[in-house]
Amino acid sequence: MATGTTFDVDALRRATVHASDGSKIGKVGEVYLDDATDRPEWVTVRTGLFGSWETFVPLAGATTSDDELRVPYSKDQVKDAPRTDADGQLTPEEEERLHQHYGLGAGTTTGTTTGTTTGTGAGYTEGTGQRRGEYEGLDDLGAARGEAGPAAGAGTATGTSTTRAEGHDTSGPTTDDAMTRSEERLEVGTERREAGRARLRKHVVTETQTQQVPTSHEEVVVEREPITDRNRGAATSGPGLSDEEHEVVLHEEVPVTSTTVEPVERVRVGTREVSEERTVSADVRKEEIDLDEDAPRADTRRER
Repeated sequence: MATGTTFDVDALRRATVHASDGSKIGKVGEVYLDDATDRPEWVTVRTGLFGSWETFVPLAGATTSDDELRVPYSKDQVKDAPRTDADGQLTPEEEERLHQHYGLGAGTTTGTTTGTTTGTGAGYTEGTGQRRGEYEGLDDLGAARGEAGPAAGAGTATGTSTTRAEGHDTSGPTTDDAMTRSEERLEVGTERREAGRARLRKHVVTETQTQQVPTSHEEVVVEREPITDRNRGAATSGPGLSDEEHEVVLHEEVPVTSTTVEPVERVRVGTREVSEERTVSADVRKEEIDLDEDAPRADTRRER
């Protein structure tokens, strides 16, 4: 593709339009030529889902490099341009609105501007500048759609009706002109099930308990007293010299233990409800529809 202000129509048809900041806007849909100079003056940009919208953008101030067409406008400015049917012609009112939107001043076209072919595509009638069938892109069934136009060599028809060629299903019987996309939805619920069992069992264990118990015991105490008149008789009542023993019984308290069985508590087992949040993950399937665009695109130009 050439650079500068001289544009190649075939290269423009393959180009992708970028805004002044480099962001991508969309693919070029159609090219409109100036009849006086036979040079490209306008292009339409395919925007929206599957390129369902076409917005007019002037080529004034635009530059090209490889397959990129950069226009001196923002992405929002292009998308907010007045909606104009890319039907091969621009009315003076439509061109005026576009000029005002892009700040190009008043248009110079008087009357209805009609697009003319710049090549030999089958979508145009030779010598009339009228389109035999407008290429609107691929519908959801993957088939090209068109609109009927005037016959070869005829002039512009006024008030003629158009007939749309409906798409057909290539993988089975044709139902309608659209393809249904379906997807699985994840539904999450709960079910009650047995999670386990709990039992109460009683068994005997032995443990050691320690307590302090006060006790007492007797100890031997030897007392000595001199012989006096008061105890002389008791002291001389026995033999003078002899072997003799005297015994005293000593006593003490010792701890003794015993046990008794007493009930201390009642134990039973029950259940309670506890709420918690759990994360559930599952695989779901969905259908995706891709656009396979292999139909030719027609160029149009406008007359001044």
